Amino acid sequence: MEGFNTLSRIVTEEQVIDKSRFIGIAIPLTTLEEIETALIKIREDYPNARHYVYAYRLHNGFMEKSSDDGEPQGTGGRPILDILQYRNIWNVLLVVVRYFGGVLLGTGGLTRAYGGTARQVINSTELKKLSVYQIYILRVPYQWFETLKYQFEQHDWFIQNEEFSDVINLHVNIPEHEIEKFREWIDDFTRKQVLYEDHGTIWR
Repeated sequence: MEGFNTLSRIVTEEQVIDKSRFIGIAIPLTTLEEIETALIKIREDYPNARHYVYAYRLHNGFMEKSSDDGEPQGTGGRPILDILQYRNIWNVLLVVVRYFGGVLLGTGGLTRAYGGTARQVINSTELKKLSVYQIYILRVPYQWFETLKYQFEQHDWFIQNEEFSDVINLHVNIPEHEIEKFREWIDDFTRKQVLYEDHGTIWR
């Protein structure tokens, strides 16, 4: 599965265009419920605005939507969504709040204002790249523990958790493109003395 970009924090930027105030807010999230809650909060935080134009993309289910919220069709939500698609950004809600300043911008002006505000928000933050990792749980005899920890660090294989009992259960995240390499390596390096089970995937 191809990796994607997302945000690590809420980002807000603002600009004034022909007396109208445009406030862009980008929020990292992962569910429709979080989107609904965030939209309600933004309306509370920025009361009496004329428009709350937005777009969102959720990677789980590959859901995306845009809304012009009363602006002429295609002049608000679509330019915001285009930027998220172009930058391969998922799991984000990007809202541009407009306080009308009395000057009509026209369809071209609106498209530039909403798209430009959204671009300003995205350009002001460092995007986080997520990739898919395979989760393995390894049953590690104690004599192998320190050696394997060192080797995983050298390979940039991430140990997510350690559970100590009669053996040590290591929860390890392996990049998807290194799965075959990992399986061959662990069997060869430990002479199959370390057993492991596949426990699905994770994005990180």
